[in-house]
Amino acid sequence: MRKAIKIILWSILSLIILAVGAMALFAYKVTNGFPVSYETEIPVISFPPNQTAVLLFSKSTGFRHGESIEAGKKAFADLAKKNNWFLYSTEEGGVFNPAQLSKFNVVIFNNCTGRLLNDSQKIALQNYVEQGGTWIGIHGAGDNSHHWDWYEKNLVGAKFSHHPLEKHLQQASVTLNAVPDSLMVQGLPPAFTHTDEWYVFFDNPRANGFNVIYSIDGQKINPNGNILWVKDKNFGMGKDHPVAWYRTTGKGTAFYTSIGHDSTAWNQPAFLGLLENAVKHSSTK
Repeated sequence: MRKAIKIILWSILSLIILAVGAMALFAYKVTNGFPVSYETEIPVISFPPNQTAVLLFSKSTGFRHGESIEAGKKAFADLAKKNNWFLYSTEEGGVFNPAQLSKFNVVIFNNCTGRLLNDSQKIALQNYVEQGGTWIGIHGAGDNSHHWDWYEKNLVGAKFSHHPLEKHLQQASVTLNAVPDSLMVQGLPPAFTHTDEWYVFFDNPRANGFNVIYSIDGQKINPNGNILWVKDKNFGMGKDHPVAWYRTTGKGTAFYTSIGHDSTAWNQPAFLGLLENAVKHSSTK
């Protein structure tokens, strides 16, 4: 009897150790990325004349927001049809070459996470933006899995800390801010209610020269991101908690929104209007 009890207890302990190890490995991979391969084959693209050209990039090597990514692909296809945009959707990094990037008005990182581009492709994207292109990042595009300082500083505009875990998805009132460029806010509601995974950043993008379009009251959500051995992620951004912002980077524009964790965001008219305005803004430069 005692032998049987010992076997059961050791089995339980082994399962607990395996579960904790698996969780630790998963947490490491989310932060540092899964095994990465960089696509270098240059695709064949026929760019139609006189259309806004939109590159929708949906690759992820970190946590994959699969539901939101697929909803985003459909939403941008609908917006492209509505606005007569040329939309090229891919998860292959070979398109990040100077010749092809120069033909796009805007590059969208659709919940892209992890290490995505090799060194030459990174340089191509950096030059594209600094020479006048527009970059749009959605939700996961702003997390801490990218490991690219220029990207974090000049495109996202703030250093990611965590997202709430104690209350993962929370409802908040999203409030419109005054910005210098009226096209960015054209037709947007002064406020809307939305439930999302509200990212917490170490710094406020306002302090880094970004214009905040939408924000929430960070004192009205629970920002606690503590889990297991992580005990220092119980802070938020304070009352002024930006969730969408933009700035001139070089001659180009960097736009980011932390909204978009799951597919519900893509049913939100204000969110779609926000992204539509950002693309339209790119075609006016």
